[in-house]
Amino acid sequence: MHVYESAEDYLETILMITKRRGMVRSIDIANELGYSKPSVSVAMKKLRENNCIEMDSDGWIHLLPAGAEIAERIYERHRILTDFFIYLGVSPDVASADACKVEHDLSAETFGKIKEHVRRTMSEKPETAEN
Repeated sequence: MHVYESAEDYLETILMITKRRGMVRSIDIANELGYSKPSVSVAMKKLRENNCIEMDSDGWIHLLPAGAEIAERIYERHRILTDFFIYLGVSPDVASADACKVEHDLSAETFGKIKEHVRRTMSEKPETAEN
């Protein structure tokens, strides 16, 4: 299944909010991303139709296995790229923003090499920030 960058961002946001707060609703996503509630509702409908999420009767959103796999992959890319950019001397806020821009477009090969490098570097420098 091909997933668009915007869907990856929504899934990653659902995962991040769930990790922070335990539960997530559409309004939480809208607030986190600065999007309108109607835009988020349309996106959630598409994600439900693609079996990436389910919504219970109280409006709580839960990642389904397909959505969780995508969310975890993008979230891992975000964390590792952020650490890599910080290691290069980029400020944490800029590193995180740049990671958002890059995380969707890197090839698996390039990301794999960055991941190897970051893991080696982090094992040598325990004070490196982890997100």
